Amino acid sequence: MAGRPPVSEAAPPRSGWQERLKNEWLLLLFAMLAIALALFDPQPAASYRRWLQLPTLAGLLGLLVAIQGIRDSGLVQHAAGVLVARTHTLRGLGLLLVTCTALLAMVLTNDVSLFLIVPLTLAIGGISNLPVARMAVLEALAVNAGSTLSPIGNPQNLLLWQHAQLPFARFVLAMLPAAAVMLALVAALTLAWLPEGPVSLRAVQVDGHRVATPLATGSIIALAAMVLAMEYGHAVPGALLLVLAFALLARRSLARIDWLLLATFAAIFLGLGHFAELPPIRHGLDRLVLDRPLTLYASGIVASQLISNVPATVLLLDRAHDAIALAVAVNVGGFGLATGSLANLIALRLAKQPQGLRLFHRVSLPFLLVCAPLAYLAWRWLG
Repeated sequence: MAGRPPVSEAAPPRSGWQERLKNEWLLLLFAMLAIALALFDPQPAASYRRWLQLPTLAGLLGLLVAIQGIRDSGLVQHAAGVLVARTHTLRGLGLLLVTCTALLAMVLTNDVSLFLIVPLTLAIGGISNLPVARMAVLEALAVNAGSTLSPIGNPQNLLLWQHAQLPFARFVLAMLPAAAVMLALVAALTLAWLPEGPVSLRAVQVDGHRVATPLATGSIIALAAMVLAMEYGHAVPGALLLVLAFALLARRSLARIDWLLLATFAAIFLGLGHFAELPPIRHGLDRLVLDRPLTLYASGIVASQLISNVPATVLLLDRAHDAIALAVAVNVGGFGLATGSLANLIALRLAKQPQGLRLFHRVSLPFLLVCAPLAYLAWRWLG
């Protein structure tokens, strides 16, 4: 008995590993899927490079670097204090954040919107009684709804807009009925789900943040430069330059980057990209009659739930005869499972709330069931 270590001495390492595995289960799941598919269905190296989507990963890295610099400068915390001091109710504050998220998604894309709003929400939660976990879920829904309206709001819209060669205004008008339904549902959920009552400030923490002006200014410039680099197809060199600049001038911010988030997305891209091109999947799609609007709509939603909406768009693009119908379908398919849209995963990862994924699914799955028929009817009747 004397040689046996006390239970308390052995417990911390075990719980630490268990906690880490629990937090990174999505990375492990898709890494195992990618490895299994590579072993049982080996493909040329060019296929893996295509599935990896290096420009997307590079853009994500650049955004992570710039936003981390903004957070480390204290600017987000300062903005949180200013915003909370001028908002009196929790529902009013929540609706303001959700509205900003949706509007930014229309012009800056869904991921950039989340990288700006979720850190702000976390900072506000640190100085007030705002329920951060609920807000993270609402902002994930809002970014999907807002980005639906714009041809540049998310990758699937950009792809379909360019493929269909529609004028910008015509695409917006065609998507407006479905987007309006989504935005109305998100607003209604925000008002119904957030608690009533005033915003309570933790006064000690409101004024405790100084802004490092050089870091804040440089990071804002870096963010704008990265968005432009992504817009004009230079995401990889743009991200490399950003990493180099921060390595020289703000190494501490670079060290705080969530590198495992990048690894998770790489595993998702490899696993889902390979899965979507398996012969049984392609043969199954060939049997679908996608010239029927309802069939195309349902197929886009189901495919988005299985392989995320951007790969689903690529998979169905050449088989669909109506680009707008497919656009509505894959945008609605961003709700439901967290993997329906990569924006959902970004929001949950940035928020890092306990049981955040479970809370998201408790809300997002019913939201999809309500939204899907209403968006379809609005698109068919008013589009």
